[in-house]
Amino acid sequence: MSANATPPHLDVLATEQDREPRASPRYARKKDAIVSAATGILNRRGVKGMTLADVAAAVDLSTTSVTYYFKKKEDLAVACFLRGIEWFDRLAAAAFVSSDPKVRLRRFLELYLESNRRIREGEEPLIAMFNDIRALKEPYLSIVSEPYTALFRRIRTLFQGPGVTLSRNAANARTHALMEQILWSVAWLPRYHVEDYPRIAARLYDILTMGLAPEGASWQPLVLNDVLSCPDEAGARQRETFLVAATKLINLHGYRGASVEKISAHLHVTKGSFYHHNEAKDDLVVACFERTFEAIRRIQSAAMSSHGNGWQRLCSAAATLAQYQVSEYGPLLRGGALSALPEPIRNDMVARWTRATDRFAAMISDGAAEGAVRPVDPVLAAQSLHAALSAAASIELAVPGANPNEAAELYAKPFLMGIFTL
Repeated sequence: MSANATPPHLDVLATEQDREPRASPRYARKKDAIVSAATGILNRRGVKGMTLADVAAAVDLSTTSVTYYFKKKEDLAVACFLRGIEWFDRLAAAAFVSSDPKVRLRRFLELYLESNRRIREGEEPLIAMFNDIRALKEPYLSIVSEPYTALFRRIRTLFQGPGVTLSRNAANARTHALMEQILWSVAWLPRYHVEDYPRIAARLYDILTMGLAPEGASWQPLVLNDVLSCPDEAGARQRETFLVAATKLINLHGYRGASVEKISAHLHVTKGSFYHHNEAKDDLVVACFERTFEAIRRIQSAAMSSHGNGWQRLCSAAATLAQYQVSEYGPLLRGGALSALPEPIRNDMVARWTRATDRFAAMISDGAAEGAVRPVDPVLAAQSLHAALSAAASIELAVPGANPNEAAELYAKPFLMGIFTL
């Protein structure tokens, strides 16, 4: 399917006015330029924050001119997401020609980074990330969900082949976590020069396939149950209830999709009650991130001071965080929730997220220094692990019916022992 063509299931969104000009190359070029401009705004502001007026200004058109191509901003958001899905689908199709799953994975990483290089250097248009898809309302969500599910299934075939026998739940979780860190890479790849991308592909491949376990190490994590808790005071517990509800909705619908109305309805309270406990929505969102960072810090600190070597401490931290996500105190905010935050908030929250990831890197580096963790690039390994643990927040969506007690097994273990490990 061409990125400029309207998929058959979008015919319901088309009108008689705009069907005739589709054969015109000029029409196609202008439409593609609008989608490209909208993609950059969508990635920064999310579905709710993107406006047709902003897109029009970016391509030097009037808003009325943009509505000639896309009647509503939701139509435009759908076009952006569909082009991104098609882009990833082409990468997967080109990478998955070998029957060897490891060869497929390596080629997929290489192609992804090469395409990312071309995007950074202006040779290809920006591609929409999928963090905000669930902020779409019906019927737009269903229009995007169908091809996205097909893409997920194609990438899941990575875990089928010689020497790889995984349960459906395990394959779903690993596909989900792999996609999470591919999408999250847009946040940290700009730290590197594009000429380093081949080295990054090789090192990521090594981390994903071999894990961090030294030879002879086993997966026997100690879940630190004493840090899986919430405040005891009545007022603090009520505040915690608001934060948990808001976190779930932000993870599901994005920053702008999680409205005050939705949060209040989820808690069965009035908007007045919401504002009694929270001065503004942004204050609540910041509090959700503060809660997330504090939980990560607390669990990391407990693991770092626990008994055992660097490998055992790393396993304990990862398993406890994965378990926290599905406990009565979870989930924590996903990394993808950062993308649509207002810029002043986002910059501070990204810095805080980076600090938490850097602490994982320190744990990995310390473990390697004592010979308890396999020598790897600690920065890339920390990004990989943190993204996998972040993905565990959405286990109910990615692995329907999974036992919550399997969270550590499904999300932490594969990225410490190796993604193809049974």
